[in-house]
Amino acid sequence: MDPYYAGWLSILPPVIAIVLALITKEVISSLLVGILSGTFIYAMGTGAENALMSTVENTFAIMGKRVDFNIIMFCSALGALVYVISMAGGSRAYGEWATKRIKSKRSSLLSTYGLTWLIFIDDYFSCLTVGTVMKPVTDTYKVSRAKLAYIIDATAAPMCIIAPISSWAAAVGSNLKSTGAFESDLAAFVAAIPYNFYALLSLFLVIILCCTDLDFGPMRKAEKRAAEGDLGILAQPSAAKLVTKNGNVFDMIIPIFGLIVCAILGMMYSGGYWGDDEAYHTFTAALGNCSASPSLVWASFGGLLIALILYVPRRLLTLSEFMGGVMEGFKAMLPACVILVFAWGLSGVCQEMLQTPKFVESLVTGGGMNIGGLIPFLITFHEFLSQFTYQCTTTPRPS
Repeated sequence: MDPYYAGWLSILPPVIAIVLALITKEVISSLLVGILSGTFIYAMGTGAENALMSTVENTFAIMGKRVDFNIIMFCSALGALVYVISMAGGSRAYGEWATKRIKSKRSSLLSTYGLTWLIFIDDYFSCLTVGTVMKPVTDTYKVSRAKLAYIIDATAAPMCIIAPISSWAAAVGSNLKSTGAFESDLAAFVAAIPYNFYALLSLFLVIILCCTDLDFGPMRKAEKRAAEGDLGILAQPSAAKLVTKNGNVFDMIIPIFGLIVCAILGMMYSGGYWGDDEAYHTFTAALGNCSASPSLVWASFGGLLIALILYVPRRLLTLSEFMGGVMEGFKAMLPACVILVFAWGLSGVCQEMLQTPKFVESLVTGGGMNIGGLIPFLITFHEFLSQFTYQCTTTPRPS
């Protein structure tokens, strides 16, 4: 499909999706309406003979084009790994072990924050791994899933963008080096860290929230419900049936540690660490050149394989129970995968069909004022404010 310059109409789809999400607190339908509004604008603007059918056709075409099946497979496989770990008793044993050492709700939040600092290789990987490891602990101290998600999300990406060794570092550094002001990618990346205000302010805000329990709006309500036992709507998808009580803490730690090791090795491999190009024969260069999505798929497969070898021969689970748990884990991740597909679809509508970036560029360069110099400040302020107000806008309704 050829792009169509829709002017100011190109910003309507995301605005419609955001407003609907705020009003209805229902993400999937809001994203779908946003996509449909964008494809309808495209159909009318391009003079389609049958605007209705063109809208429907383009909606699913753009979602199919933009979807990243590697991320879908990684999320599904990680859900399967979490499910079989729970079935084998690993999550229960880890939760009991961790709560003996983490004595309070505040400590559980700070531990979550600290673990996210340690797993900074990739933001996707950090969010999913830290969430998997810390859920048993934060559930014990009745931390709402909304607050846990906020703490992890607001720490993972900022850590990646200020960590010199991450899947983002080389890509960002190479763009900065192209200005000619720096000798190397790494030097350019490190020099930019003090000016990455959003990341630094976000990390500062999260630690304040962990230490002070500064909750307000719907987040405060979610925390009050969590204190009464309702951790949030995302806390009740088909809970894994505990098959055996013989599982121990290593039945969770070993598969998760194996997942992390496999992810790092996979990123090094896809980044060319063992390839023919000597430019990528260093850890930092390979990590910056890696393809994170397929690497994470390989890692999740490796984690499942380790769990299979760990559980089935010891008769914690039979092969049939293990595979049944894998399928149930896939089902539990279906809502998250659907949201990802729709979010990618909305992004495709704006970027590829309606040329929203071109419209924004015209606003920046076409005016008489030199507002280009304000862009870094505006973006930083917007991102920081959006993270801070996340508590008031995205807490799911209780089931």
